[in-house]
Order: sequence, then C-alpha cells, then structure tokens
Amino acid sequence: MTLKLGIPKGSLQDATIQLFARAGFNIYVNSRSYFPGIDDPDIECMLIRAQEMARYVCDGVLDAGLTGQDWIAEHKLGGDTKHSLTPITDLIYAKQSFGKVRWVLAAPEDSRFTTPQDFAGATIATELVRVTRAYFDTLKVAVHVEFSWGATEVKPPVLADGIVEVTETGSSLRANRLRVLDTVMESNTQLIANDAALADAWKRTKIENIALLLRAAIEAQGRVGLMLNVRRSDLDKVLALLPALQRPTISSLSDEEWVAVNTIIEERTVRDLIPRVKAAGGQGIVEYPLNKIVV
Repeated sequence: MTLKLGIPKGSLQDATIQLFARAGFNIYVNSRSYFPGIDDPDIECMLIRAQEMARYVCDGVLDAGLTGQDWIAEHKLGGDTKHSLTPITDLIYAKQSFGKVRWVLAAPEDSRFTTPQDFAGATIATELVRVTRAYFDTLKVAVHVEFSWGATEVKPPVLADGIVEVTETGSSLRANRLRVLDTVMESNTQLIANDAALADAWKRTKIENIALLLRAAIEAQGRVGLMLNVRRSDLDKVLALLPALQRPTISSLSDEEWVAVNTIIEERTVRDLIPRVKAAGGQGIVEYPLNKIVV
C-alpha cells in the first residue's frame, strides 16, 4: 500500500521540498517528470499546482496534499466538491519566509480608490476570483471580478482598476506603485487529506506521522541547541541568561561541583548570548543545529 501525496508545484515547490528534507524525507525532482522520487517506499509523490490541489484531494486522485488555505477556500466556494477534505495541520511557511501570506486589495497610489467601497462598479483583477467576489459581497459592493493569468501587479490602471494579490513582504506592490487598502484574507499552507484516506487506518497513521515530522521541522526553524558545563555555584547566574523552549535540562557530572546544561534557543540570540554565558562561568560551550523539535 502506498500514500499518494501532492507536492505543490510552482512558488511553494522549493520551500516544500526543503521542509520535507528537514523532516527527514528527501524528494528528488526531475524537470521532465511530474512524479518526483522520494526515499520512502510507502509514498508516491505528484507535483500539482497549489491552485488545483484541493480538487484532486477531494476527488481521491490524491490521498493528501499541501496547499494554501486560500486555494482551499477558493475550491470550496466553487461548490463542486465530490467528497469532503479535512485539514490535518497548519504548516506556516511560504515562498520566502516562515510566516503567513496575505491577499490584499490594492490600487495605484495616485488613483481615486482609497477604501473598498470606492470600487463600486470597478474592475478587480485577481487569481483568487471566488474569494474576492465573496469579500465584496460581504461588503455589499458591486464590482466586476476578472481572472488574472499572472503579472497582476502591472494591470492597474489600464487593464483593471484594482487588484487582489498575494504578498509576503509587499515589495512587488510597492515597486509597481500600488498601495494596500485592505486585507482580503490571510493564508498559510495546510496538509489536507480526503475522507476515504482517513478512513483507512494505515493511511491515516502515515498522514499523521508526516504531519508530526513537518510540524517538528518548522518548530526547529531558527532555533539551535546549546550545551555547556558550569559550576553549581555559578548555575543560577547562567540560568538567568538562558531562554528556553520549556526549561533547560540540567545533568550531574562525575565531578559533583559541576553540572551540564542543555537548552534550546533562538539562533539570532546566540552571538550575544555565548559571550555572556562564558562571562557568567559557562565552559565547554557547544552550539549545535536542530532539524526537528517535537512538542
């Protein structure tokens, strides 16, 4: 038995493959094939655009897959689901960073549009058509929403009055002299599965184990382990300097005057912390990388 798993093709592809590598799964992509190899004989991978992932998971073509909440919402608003899908876990990572993305309503900086209500009767270009229509329907603002095949930022003011576009940093919008007027929705990646796969005990366990390892890899992102030895008389001074995931682990050494301290810290704090720990009495200080943290 194998688990058919969808990997998002496109902007999320590299970040997803890197995340799987940190989780312990090596995925091998061939530019000529939509079926990447993976070093787990129980998994068959297929590259699918994130926009289509929910449909193929719902239809049972795939047992599970990774896609954004945005495309899940877009699919559900279409009302054409044959089967239901279940979110297994949130995986908060994106193309450039480990965080959420935003779909924002934007218009040219020098345009008359300053609020969503100003778009009454206007044209909005976006890939996220159904969600955008639902957004304006909630506001009771009648607009024309048209599908954009890409390069959405360059369409106002000639091809559209405004856009709804996804952004992580806003740099592309600013480069095209667009200002953000509102957030239509926030989104992050989710691992999803269909009900038929979850009804199978083996597939459910496999999916849940994958989710556990992916979450652990994300939890470890930006963190490192730190271990050191310190005299018991200096222990309180050192502990006062150490932030930890929960509490530092303290172990006795063969010399009763000394203990070993092991903790997890944010990597960005290491360069300032190690000299302070050394000054407080820490010795044999070792920093080591982390692949996974299971909480």
